[in-house]
Amino acid sequence: MHESDCTLPIGVFDSGIGGLTVLRALTEALPRESFLYLGDTARLPYGTKSAKSVIRYVLQTTALLKARGVKLLVIACNTATGVSLEALQEAYPELPVVGVIRPGAEAACRSSRNGRIGVIGTESTINARGYEREILRIRPDAKVFAQPCPLFVPLAEEGWCEGQIASLVAERYLGTMVRDTGIDTLVLGCTHFPVLAGAIQSVVGDNVRLVDSARTTAEFVQEMLERRDICSTTTERSLTFLATDGARRFARVGGVFMHHPLDPLDVEIVDL
Repeated sequence: MHESDCTLPIGVFDSGIGGLTVLRALTEALPRESFLYLGDTARLPYGTKSAKSVIRYVLQTTALLKARGVKLLVIACNTATGVSLEALQEAYPELPVVGVIRPGAEAACRSSRNGRIGVIGTESTINARGYEREILRIRPDAKVFAQPCPLFVPLAEEGWCEGQIASLVAERYLGTMVRDTGIDTLVLGCTHFPVLAGAIQSVVGDNVRLVDSARTTAEFVQEMLERRDICSTTTERSLTFLATDGARRFARVGGVFMHHPLDPLDVEIVDL
């Protein structure tokens, strides 16, 4: 890769706004890098779509990001990682790709003391069993207990991350999980879920460690940049937001995920 190519942004995409939790971790870990984020807000959530549809969406999204110019791609969506990673790597073999499942699985295996690990995510993520396969590959003696929590995504997208509604939904999904399974670690297997961590932790209790793959994913990206010698050395960085619908809503809810306000005028609407 030419030196000028090293200054290209890192592409990050998600079905919506949840991937901004990963973007925030990336910007904190990689202060010299530029980023191009695309949220496919017109077609969210991916978690209720068929694998065939998700793969089509991912390939379309990647084509747009490639056309804009990116040096590495982060799939900041557990559903997309679980069902489309192989298809994406086959379609774009020259493009370095990092998904969120492997980093999350490794973090969970390091965290768990008793080897009993819970995973929560969308229905598609849970049905794809990507976390289970990765956890058992790393730690064959582990026991994995999976629970779909589809209502967490719209709660996060609406910004309803605290209060009675979030607590009641968390209780409905997870109220008996720890007692029934004995887990000591719970993987937040959707990038939307970290903003609901308070409600989730209050239900599962302080003895259960929550694993958010965002920070570990950032570490993976840093290692890949260094290994491929494509780290940016410039002090000038950019952060560009793209969405397929709803710039104002993207900015409003995205500010919650990024921990600082976003301007709707800074969100470019694109057509896939």
